[in-house]
Amino acid sequence: MFKLIHKDKGSKARLGVLQTAHGEVNTPVFMPVGTQGTVKAISNDELLECGAEIILGNAYHLNLRPGLDIIKKAGGLHRFMGWQKPILTDSGGYQVFSLAKLRKLSEEGAEFSSHIDGSKHFITPEKAIEIQEVLGSDIMMTFDECVHYPAARDYVEQSLALTTRWARRSKDSLRNTPNHSLRSGSGQAYGQLLFGIVQGSTYPDLRKKAAEDLLSIGFDGYAIGGVSVGEPQNLMHEISSYTASLLPEERPRYLMGLGTPVDILEAISNGIDMFDCVVPTRNGRNGQAFTWNGELQLRNAAYKEDFNPIDKDCECMACRLHTRAYIRHLFNTEEILGLRLVSLHNIHFYVKLIQKSRQAIRDDCFESFRKEFAKRYKRS
Repeated sequence: MFKLIHKDKGSKARLGVLQTAHGEVNTPVFMPVGTQGTVKAISNDELLECGAEIILGNAYHLNLRPGLDIIKKAGGLHRFMGWQKPILTDSGGYQVFSLAKLRKLSEEGAEFSSHIDGSKHFITPEKAIEIQEVLGSDIMMTFDECVHYPAARDYVEQSLALTTRWARRSKDSLRNTPNHSLRSGSGQAYGQLLFGIVQGSTYPDLRKKAAEDLLSIGFDGYAIGGVSVGEPQNLMHEISSYTASLLPEERPRYLMGLGTPVDILEAISNGIDMFDCVVPTRNGRNGQAFTWNGELQLRNAAYKEDFNPIDKDCECMACRLHTRAYIRHLFNTEEILGLRLVSLHNIHFYVKLIQKSRQAIRDDCFESFRKEFAKRYKRS
């Protein structure tokens, strides 16, 4: 299911290939976020042109709109949205605890009110798996509670114990389903994979316990959750690196919700394989572009007569055909094309950054690549 190909000599960075029912995914990999069945402002063809190998959807949002009945009638999420490459779906645990207007936890699951219309819903670990099975995603996530920073230790201990019990129930609910994943070496096609999520907030001993408990249950891959939720950057990297060191080499490691290019390269150097974040498209819709020499706010007056591309080293459609001055004009006149072009450029940049990272790992020079990139990025 996951094959480790090469490890960088100067860091913990690694190359791998993840096998899924909808094709291979080369790691490290960045997954554009398509929360509601679409990567905002970007078409599937544009994603393919950028080189995207896998995208992320969200069970919480898709269960509320358009609802499982419609997606089931369409033949699953791949057919509904017209995307034939792999899809990972988040279980919705983070959204329940961050978006829901009212929520109440119990041993059985989470009761919450929809952020859309206030309607009441109840999700159990088993229901989260059922939703993702209907969606037909290639990679499913267990249902968990994401604790925000800062959090008192006693609360984190209680939350972690509940999350672990929910993880076991998620695994148990999948055992007898026809879509259960088949381990590598079976010589058969792959079904849906299930990843466990390591929580524990900023407490190393609780992170260690969480990892040990999930390993005893056994999952196809392991995610590092509960980071980038308000903690200082250095603490985020410290916790992510430590948690990654607890996870088995023969399984993919997924850091959930990490955002900036520099942060992603730091995580790759610590042996993490998979990333997702809304930053490229969310910031793109506000005029912020990511480049090999740092960030640009294209709405600023400094670009009024700047007829250079967003990034002279970029080959995306926005950079090939348009200038900073034109894109600034589009934002000032509230033309939709402006936010589309910057979002497209940012996705292309993130994917290309990961591709160059893979090549650097292959050449055993990832650390020098990472440090040089960070130096250029910070200097600008």
